[in-house]
Amino acid sequence: MDDSGFMGLALDQAREAGAAGEVPVGALIVLDGEVVGRGFNQPISRHDPTAHAEIMALRDAATRLGNYRLPGCTLYVTLEPCAMCAGAIMHARIDRVVFGARDPKTGAAGSIIDLFAEARLNHHTSVLGGLLAEECGSLLSGFFAARRGRTLVA
Repeated sequence: MDDSGFMGLALDQAREAGAAGEVPVGALIVLDGEVVGRGFNQPISRHDPTAHAEIMALRDAATRLGNYRLPGCTLYVTLEPCAMCAGAIMHARIDRVVFGARDPKTGAAGSIIDLFAEARLNHHTSVLGGLLAEECGSLLSGFFAARRGRTLVA
């Protein structure tokens, strides 16, 4: 499976979040072509401000692999990571992050700040942004429009 296929699986996770009333963001962690972690946003239902999709996927992968370090892994996420998630991704030693939509309000992979490009940090994760950005962004826009009681016009 290629990057687009894995991002499609992350979108499935995002749809699951949206169906649960959470902001529709999904994440997936892949090692050697195999999915080893899945997650979607759950801060509302878990009463946990750290239960972002990326954190949930990191927890799942760490449990499955029996290690809090996840070298060699790629994290796919439908929305650009925030500062909290970027920090957790780097602490886990994720090799690569692939994200869909940019986040102009809290994005920490180039939109507001770029923590991944900070040379003084001891781990450097490569980042690819914009994969299936339109589909990822539309899912978020549709969710927020519905919450505001408006229909999103295409």
